[in-house]
Amino acid sequence: MKQRTLLKGMAAPRKVGIPLSVMKVLDPRQLKPDSTETERILTVLDETIVKLEITRLIPRIIGSLDRYARMLGPEITSGLLEHQKLSMEIQHLLTSPGDAKSMRAAVQHMKCSLRNILRLFLANPLLYHGLKYEIWVRESPADVFIKAFMEFRDFMLERLLTTPDEEKEMIEFMNEISLQVEKNTEIISALQGELAGVIQTRDEEVSRKDKTIEKLKTSMEDLAKNCKADIRLIMEEGEKQQKEDKEASQERCARLKQDIQHLGTQFSALVLEHRASELVLRKTTYEEVQAVYKEEKEQLSLLMEKHAMLLQEYTQIEEERKMLKEKEEEAAKEEARRNNAATCIQAFWKGYLVRSIYKSKLKKGKGKGKGKGKK
Repeated sequence: MKQRTLLKGMAAPRKVGIPLSVMKVLDPRQLKPDSTETERILTVLDETIVKLEITRLIPRIIGSLDRYARMLGPEITSGLLEHQKLSMEIQHLLTSPGDAKSMRAAVQHMKCSLRNILRLFLANPLLYHGLKYEIWVRESPADVFIKAFMEFRDFMLERLLTTPDEEKEMIEFMNEISLQVEKNTEIISALQGELAGVIQTRDEEVSRKDKTIEKLKTSMEDLAKNCKADIRLIMEEGEKQQKEDKEASQERCARLKQDIQHLGTQFSALVLEHRASELVLRKTTYEEVQAVYKEEKEQLSLLMEKHAMLLQEYTQIEEERKMLKEKEEEAAKEEARRNNAATCIQAFWKGYLVRSIYKSKLKKGKGKGKGKGKK
C-alpha cells in the first residue's frame, strides 16, 4: 500500500505552468526576431557562419579547380588562382628567413583576396549551396569552431529574445524543477528500500519453497521404490494368471478343433447330397431348355426366310421407285425443252409478223410518194 502511494505521488506531480520563455528555449521554432537590432545581429552572425563554411571549402575547391571552373565562372576562378598564388608565396616566406615587412604585405594581400572571394560567393548563394553539398571535406578543427560558433549564434538569439521578466520566470521554473527532482529522488530512495525488503521477503519465500520441493522429491523417491515393489508383485501375479489363461485357452482350442472336424464331415456329406440333387435338377432343366431352344430356332428360321423375301421385295420396290423417278425427271426435262421450243417459235413468229406489217407499211408509203411526183 505504501509503495502504491509513493508511485501515485511520483506519477502525478504538481502541475507547473511552463513560462513562455522556457517554451521558446524548448522549441527553437518559436525563436523569431522581434526587433530590427536583433535581425541585424543575427544577419551578421549568419553571414559569418557562411563565410566560415566557404573558407573551409576554399582549399578543396582550389585543389580541384579544373573540375569546378565551369561552375564557378571566370571571376571567381581568377580570384581563387590569385589566392592560391598568395598562399604559396606566404608558405615560401615562412620556410625561408625574410623581411617582416614583406610578410605583413603578403598577409594583407591574402586578407584582401579572401574578402574578395567571400564577396563573390555571397553574391551567388546558389553556387555556395551547390558546392556545399557536392564537395566532401574531411572533418577538421575548423568544423569544431564552426559548430561552436553556431551554438554561440543560437545562444545569442536566445539571450536577445529573452526579456528580464522571462529570464526571472525561467529561473523560477528551473528552481521548481530542481525541487521536484529532489522530491522524486527521495521517493525513488524510499521505493528502492521497499524494493529491497520485498526482494528479501521473496528470497525467503523461495528458500522455503525450495525446502518443500526437496521434501517432496524425497517422498517421491520413496514412493518410486514402493511402486517398484508393487509393480514386481503385480507382474508376478500377472504372469501366473497369464499361464492359467493360456492353459485354459489351449483346452478350449482343442475342443473347438474337434467341433470343427465334426462340422467339416457333416458339411462334406451335405455338399455331396446337394450336388446329386443339383445334377438331377440340371438334367431336367436342360431338357426343357433344349426343347424351347429348338422351337425358337425353327421360329427364327421362318423369320429369316420372311426377312429375305421382304428384303427382296423392298429392293425391287426401291428400283421401281428409282426408275419411276428417273422417268418423271426425264419427262419434266422434255416438257421444259418443248416449252422452250414453243417460246422460241412464238417469238420468231411474232417477229416475223411485225416485220411483215412494217414492210407493207413501208411499201405503201413509197407508192404514195411516187404518185405525187408524177402529177
